[in-house]
Formats: sequence, structure tokens, C-alpha cells
Amino acid sequence: MATFTLGIEEEFQTIDPVTRNLRSHMSKLVEDGKITLQERVKAEMHQAVVEVGTNICHNIQEAREEVSYLRKMILDLAEKQDLQVAAAGTHPFADWADQLITNDPRYDQIIDEMRDVARGNLIFGLHVHVGIENRNEGIQIMNAVRYFLPHIYALSTNSPFWCGRNTGFKSYRSKVFDKFPRTGIPDFFSSASEYDEYVELLIKTKCIDNGKKIWWDIRVHPFFNTIEFRMCDVPMRTDETICLAAIMQALVAKIYQLHRKNLNFRIYDRMLINENKWRAARYGIHGKLIDFGKQEEVEYKLLVAELLEFIDDVVDELGSRKEIDYIHQILEMGTGADRQLAVFEETGSLNAVVDYIVQETRVGLY
Repeated sequence: MATFTLGIEEEFQTIDPVTRNLRSHMSKLVEDGKITLQERVKAEMHQAVVEVGTNICHNIQEAREEVSYLRKMILDLAEKQDLQVAAAGTHPFADWADQLITNDPRYDQIIDEMRDVARGNLIFGLHVHVGIENRNEGIQIMNAVRYFLPHIYALSTNSPFWCGRNTGFKSYRSKVFDKFPRTGIPDFFSSASEYDEYVELLIKTKCIDNGKKIWWDIRVHPFFNTIEFRMCDVPMRTDETICLAAIMQALVAKIYQLHRKNLNFRIYDRMLINENKWRAARYGIHGKLIDFGKQEEVEYKLLVAELLEFIDDVVDELGSRKEIDYIHQILEMGTGADRQLAVFEETGSLNAVVDYIVQETRVGLY
């Protein structure tokens, strides 16, 4: 079997411990972080966002060590700056209009192009890269894996609040990001060359200057030999991040295995998959998704059981059964969105929700 290496990127909120609002770290957090973490830490467009990314990990256990180490380092660095760190897809009450933008030519260009759509993109995600050596195979895997994106996305839902409002969504982050061009579920591509021609056309016509400005929920990375999953809210707990990454890795491995055996996985239209993505954003793990093969609604938890059965024969070879089994814990305790809403229902306080997120971000690290 191919190695299916992993790379994990998490975006965090920097929080004022008194007001519980977002507080810009003025790049000091990133500058101090680069002393020890080098390129594994970087600023994002908004100064209240800090992103960390692992080295290339050869298995899920290495990934856990890296993610845990990076979270600990960012938490410690933030504490020295009198900041706290929170892992959620949106801040419960911060207003995007109040946030400072990082001074960087790349971000200046994006702001100049997209104006308030870019300024308002105050969201925090999880990106997972799974290594795949052959780009043509990568495209075929991407085509098939698209079907499962809503299933995984529902498990990550962690952004029910926006600008002080309970949005009614379990993941409002995706609704904010939908305002960007070239987002959401990608179309079907017959080959890497067809995909490359699409990217080249966008560059030629000055829609984009490079393939990284294609921000789909999943993409074959323009510069690395990876398939990159981009649809998830950043989860509160390290265990949740690792569980999601393990599921993504197993899905890539399973589709790869089928492809090598000349077996096909049914390809569904983007518009149909979008119906399930909407349901996942709205209801998380507590709704129904559509089984397009049966052409009927199915309880989410039944589809999770089918997903686990589908990947079961590759899990032990990947060494990730323990990590994937954490899915049952998520189903039992609820996603980050469920837990945020429970705290708000109990306390009536968004400050208490922020405190809870900060506390959960540290779970299992110390």
C-alpha cells in the first residue's frame, strides 16, 4: 500500500482573557513562534488568527504528536503575550468589521480584489493533506471522495454563532466562506490534464494568479503531491482533529485500493452532494442526509456506520483504528457546535461559551 502521508493545518483564534473578544496579536505571536517552529506557524489575513501546520507525518500517530506539540507551543506562546487560544470555526460574538488585517502584499491584493467579502472572512478551519504520488490517481480519488465530504463535515461542525447571534446552523463558517469565489464542492474532472487546463485558463484570463486561489472543499494541491481536504471547521479537541484526519486518510486509501483493482466507486453529481453539504451545515450529526443510491433520506448515524464499514479493511493497515473509533465519542458527546449551544442554553452567556472553547482547546494536552 502507498504511504498516504499526512499534513494537518489548524487555524486558531487569539482571545483577550478579560473581554473574551478576539484580540490581534500584531504578529508578535507568529514572530516568537518562528524561533522554534519556523514555517510551521504563520499569520493569516486577520491579525486575530494564527495558523499552525505539521511537518509531513508518516502515520496518524506522528500526526497526533505534531498536532499536540503545535497546540501546546501556541498556547504557551499566547500566554506569554497575555492571550488565550480558542479552536472554533467562528468566534461567538466578535464583529469582523472591528478586526485588523495583517500587513502583507498577498493579503492586500486579496482585499483589493474582494473588498468586504475578504474582510468579513473571519473564520477558522482545519485543512488535512493526504499524500498521493500520482496526480491522475489523485483526481480520480478526489472525484469519488467528494461524496463523503458532507459526512466528515458534519462531524466537524463547530461554528453555531456569528456576530453574537445563534445562526441556527451547526456550521455557519461555510456560509461565510461561500461568499468567496471557487469554493464548495468541486466539479468532476476526467483527468489531471483537464484539471490543469482549467487552472491554466483561470490564470491566463487573470481570474487567479496561481492554483492556490482555488479554495474548494477538496482539491489536488497545485504544488504538493497531496489531496487536500478543506471543508472542516477547526475542532475544539486534538482528539477530534486526529479522528477526522484518520477518516480522510482511510477514505483516500480505500478509493486508491479500489482504483488499483479496477473497481469503481459511483460518482455523484456536485449538485446532489451539495444537498447533503447544506444539511450537514444546518443540522450537523443530528439530521438526515440523502442516500442517493437508495434515493431516500437516512439518519446521519446510519450513514456513519456505512462509512466505517466501507473503510474498515484499510484501517488496520494504516494503524488508525483507535483514532477512527473516536468517532463514537463525537457522536455521544456531540460536535463542537452541539457543546457550544449546550453551554449557551445553560448559561445564557456568550462569554461562558468562549471560556468553554478555550478550555476544550487544551483537553488532552497537559
